[in-house]
Amino acid sequence: MKSTSCERIAQELLGRCLAGEAPSDLPRALLQEPCGKALFGILVEGLADRFDPVLCDVYARLFSQAVAHAVEGANAASLVARYERVRRPRPILSAPRRIVVLSRVTLGADVAVTSVLLAAAKSGFPEADVVFAGPQKNYELFAGDARIRHCPVEYQRGGLRDRLAVVDPLKELTSAPDCVAIDPDSRLTQLGLLPVCDEDRHYLFESRGYGRDTDRALPELAADWAATTFAVPGSRPYVALAGRVRRAPYIAVNLGVGENPAKRIADPFEERLIALLAATGHPLVIDKGAGGEETARVEGAVERAGVKAKFWDGPFAGFARIIAGSRLYVGYDSAGQHVADACGVPLICIFAGFPAARMFDRWKPTGARSTVVRVDTPDPAETLERVRQALA
Repeated sequence: MKSTSCERIAQELLGRCLAGEAPSDLPRALLQEPCGKALFGILVEGLADRFDPVLCDVYARLFSQAVAHAVEGANAASLVARYERVRRPRPILSAPRRIVVLSRVTLGADVAVTSVLLAAAKSGFPEADVVFAGPQKNYELFAGDARIRHCPVEYQRGGLRDRLAVVDPLKELTSAPDCVAIDPDSRLTQLGLLPVCDEDRHYLFESRGYGRDTDRALPELAADWAATTFAVPGSRPYVALAGRVRRAPYIAVNLGVGENPAKRIADPFEERLIALLAATGHPLVIDKGAGGEETARVEGAVERAGVKAKFWDGPFAGFARIIAGSRLYVGYDSAGQHVADACGVPLICIFAGFPAARMFDRWKPTGARSTVVRVDTPDPAETLERVRQALA
């Protein structure tokens, strides 16, 4: 099946779901391996990004059918019933020897959400073996924390079966009866649907539905959930980077958008933003990003701005160390803002491309030194002026 057909089917299905007309069955076409990108990138993310409790139920009903199709022995109705039980907030009553905290896979979410649960797990059970299960690049954000042990788990972004293949290593990791799995709405479990351990040991923070009608940000909601689960109030996001953080009066800049072009402000915004920041007299250190189009876009913006800047071209943890040592961080809604917020670094976040107001509320940084430029109408000149005012 051609990708355009997959995208059309996924878009039509998402539209029906958002209109309150979700069908009973997931279209069989979306279960084909070539449709994996559309199934996840359009339908699953489209449902999740609204942070609507009703859509959580729609997701569980539809995606459980995908799991049942790809995983031998899985039953869609049983998966939904289990999901209903594990998402109920409840305290950990025993004293687990091992606490496996699952990665959210995306870097920013592991800072804003997962780190809150790591902090609560360490505090609530100081004798437990606390394990971060996820990709190496994500673990590097916590590699300086001696209490956190890493179990490498890579999430494959291929077709449906590729993405579900992670279930077997997770089952092995969490098999012991004195182990609990802390699930921050992880992509590793497909937002809590995959049964990686006994359900009485699976604790799901359903971040898409928790808090329901409030406008609280995800770190605050995660802390509230952690207070119930671990009996530890007031947990906060943190990073623990290996190596020394060197502080200096430079501005750290990241113009990455995580493959979501809707987060960008159109040209000539980026080159004028860089020129505006350079005019402060502070040196600029700019992340080149993930390569390809992003790197070319960043390099082109600096060249057109006619300013001198240092570039970072390496793993994100290295740039996180640069953010932690900076005078100011500036960027689009991305992992960088959450690192800056967790480190108490002043930041200006240019937040555009959110499909629903609730998504903005959930992901916005909330620190006392954070300034958020909410962009409802992506006008380059207007947005730049608002950044200018924030700098002042």
